[in-house]
Amino acid sequence: MGSWFATACALGLVLVIAAARLLRGRLFATFVAVILGIQTLVSVGLASTFAKAWPIYAVLQASVYIHFLALARPRMRPLPYRLLVSIPASWFAAATILAWPWALLMALGFHPWWPALPFAVAALGALDSLFAREEVVDVVLDGTRVDGLRRAARGAGRAPRPLRIVQITDPHLGPFMSVARLRRIAERAVERQPDLILLTGDFLTMESQGDERYLAEALAPLRPYAGRTFACRGNHDLEAPEVVRRALDSAGVRLLIDEAVHIETPSGPVEVVGIDFTFRERSKHVAEVIGNHPRRDGELRVALLHDPGAFKHVPDGGADLVLSGHTHGGQLGLLWLGLESTIVSALTSLPDHGFWASGSNRLYVHRGTGHYGFPLRVGVPAEHSVLHVHLIPR
Repeated sequence: MGSWFATACALGLVLVIAAARLLRGRLFATFVAVILGIQTLVSVGLASTFAKAWPIYAVLQASVYIHFLALARPRMRPLPYRLLVSIPASWFAAATILAWPWALLMALGFHPWWPALPFAVAALGALDSLFAREEVVDVVLDGTRVDGLRRAARGAGRAPRPLRIVQITDPHLGPFMSVARLRRIAERAVERQPDLILLTGDFLTMESQGDERYLAEALAPLRPYAGRTFACRGNHDLEAPEVVRRALDSAGVRLLIDEAVHIETPSGPVEVVGIDFTFRERSKHVAEVIGNHPRRDGELRVALLHDPGAFKHVPDGGADLVLSGHTHGGQLGLLWLGLESTIVSALTSLPDHGFWASGSNRLYVHRGTGHYGFPLRVGVPAEHSVLHVHLIPR
């Protein structure tokens, strides 16, 4: 491949950035320039390694430019487009970004081993992104106090009749989450006959923000669960709040914006509190919502809080169980090998997935059904779980 490939990539990059600036504005153009610029540099740096497969390599790089160019006019795309452009482009973009150490070593004159490794890892990541792990998760709420914030054992105690919850979070309706796929997720949620179906935000992407009918159609199977299906908003839902509100209402899902509802279930009375996403004064906001809804004796309290980073602001005893998403399970990790740490927990103090404790409060972070931002999940499969919540008397 040689200089012609580098020249073609430079022209493609400039074209996509210019289109992003013209069609969507400076902020989006800056995002494209940074992400696509890094990806292009790595791709050009690795090109000589894959010279024997140059037609395929060049076509995949072109698909990345087409994918980003299409984002300048975002809309839900048909299946052939996703199969031929969105998914290959996302895989190739993720693989080249993961391959930056190889490209750097090559630029320094070294010949690193296994340059195809990040591409193989990204291929496995595509499977993690397109398929989900079916699970039944038992969590025990026994009121034991824990110092600080840390992962918690799910516990061995069992209630005679646990509360059964299906949580749906972060579907991010778009290139990796079609209307049909999210509809199947909603259908499976109903088929599992839980006591409650709880949705914890980030329903849309740029592609699906323009028309409420996409989300409404995807969540339509939840209508028979009206009165037992509740939701809170995530950060991306604030980009199109009316679209989200109308779509949820159409599907019989009650959106709780700093509100609480009381439901009788086969396992006893439950209060669901929906805490809205905020960017500022989060500690004050969370404390006010909890304080505005005093607890009732003998009632299990479940709080919906999209971002687990705000869990630390829930007053001790303010909720028996907080349900969150937002992290996509950490998105990059080695959960398939049984290792709990992900890039999120390794680099930040944010709870990434699973069961956590702080004081007497408990948090479950769902790995999500979709993803957004980084093109793939890698080693962190999407989640379709039923939570069995065991409230053990103190």
